[in-house]
Amino acid sequence: MSDLYGFDAYSPKEVAARVREVCVVKARLPLLTMWMLSLLAGGFIGLGALYYTLVVSDATLGFATSRVLGGMCFSLGLILVVVAGAELFTGNNLLAMAWVDRCLSTAELLRNWGVVCAGNFVGAAGLALLVWLAGHPSLNQGGIAQTTLEIAELKCSLSLQEAFFRGVLCNVLVCMAVWMTLAGRSVTDKFIAIVFPISAFVAAGFEHSIANMYFVPYAMFVAVFDPHFVASRGLGPQAQALTWAAFLGRNLLPVTIGNVIGGAALVGAVYWFVYLRSRGPAG
Repeated sequence: MSDLYGFDAYSPKEVAARVREVCVVKARLPLLTMWMLSLLAGGFIGLGALYYTLVVSDATLGFATSRVLGGMCFSLGLILVVVAGAELFTGNNLLAMAWVDRCLSTAELLRNWGVVCAGNFVGAAGLALLVWLAGHPSLNQGGIAQTTLEIAELKCSLSLQEAFFRGVLCNVLVCMAVWMTLAGRSVTDKFIAIVFPISAFVAAGFEHSIANMYFVPYAMFVAVFDPHFVASRGLGPQAQALTWAAFLGRNLLPVTIGNVIGGAALVGAVYWFVYLRSRGPAG
């Protein structure tokens, strides 16, 4: 089948079947394994967010340059998830394809999403704590800390509509990146499949729920534990905007719902309809 496409990769129809098979395996992982892999994924995405922050804190870069280059650096997170192996909530929204195909029960789907999302939160926020303890915010004469606060404040000040639709658009690109990695046959293939969709969503300012589990707690650590820095830079308004109510209610909840719609409905369900609906369970 792949020969029809003229390159050494799986065809779109073959990718759909592979995604369904992988989703079933993911949903039925032992609980402890799922939890540990979720912690890793949260930390991996946090490392990508750390890398992004380093780039955009450089005020000498132009807007487009900093966003595109930062997005390419942020791609590190998903590269680690895919190549090293981890369980990421946003990518696992593709499990909806196996659920629609009746290969997974609703309980199996929700178990995976719940455990993985919670594990990602602990992993991402835990990395944020480690990075703060390492003194990373002081780099670039405090530019990292200032950029961190500005990023988090912007996220917590989005309207519910903006947060939701930015979440939708983000996870369309994330799940397309995950989808395309399963078309490739090498680590190089996976790298190329990831970098462009991920750098595009980051450059465009879309919202990734797991990345935000790193960005906002990290900024909270700076705001709470380094008030003198905040005052010296005139960042009081940004710090005051960083509350758990604002983060959870105005950002994380609508972004997470948007991520689910974008990944599960606009990618997983659409490709199920195109390639798998006539084949039935386990095709």
